Amino acid sequence: MTAPEVGAGPARTVGIVLVSHSAAVAESVAELARGLAAGGPVARVAAAGGRDDGGLGTSAERIVAAAREVDGGGGIALLVDLGSAVLTVKALLEDDELPPGSLLVDAPFVEGATAAVVAASAGAPLSDVASAAHEAYAYHKA
Repeated sequence: MTAPEVGAGPARTVGIVLVSHSAAVAESVAELARGLAAGGPVARVAAAGGRDDGGLGTSAERIVAAAREVDGGGGIALLVDLGSAVLTVKALLEDDELPPGSLLVDAPFVEGATAAVVAASAGAPLSDVASAAHEAYAYHKA
């Protein structure tokens, strides 16, 4: 998986956006990933879950706002939970509604989010953050 590199230098950090159909799931996964990455500075992570009315679903507005919130100039890794979240993020990318360097990452949601936040917190560039998240597919539990 190749990711666009955006900027260079220590001031440019990768942000993480977690897109779920549920606000509670997105917030919980963000909290877990931040907690497991603790021990130093933790990358910017934003949850974009649920619809604007509080129901289940995805909100393009919430995703765009979350991406802007975490934009540190080094790109943004977007991880999603289910099908229509993927379609929403793809549409936002196609319409250039997300900050430059935004990337939809193919990864399992919980494990991938944790790996992405750990890598971004260590100062990894977007391509390495995306690779770390994608490699979480190899975490076998049995």
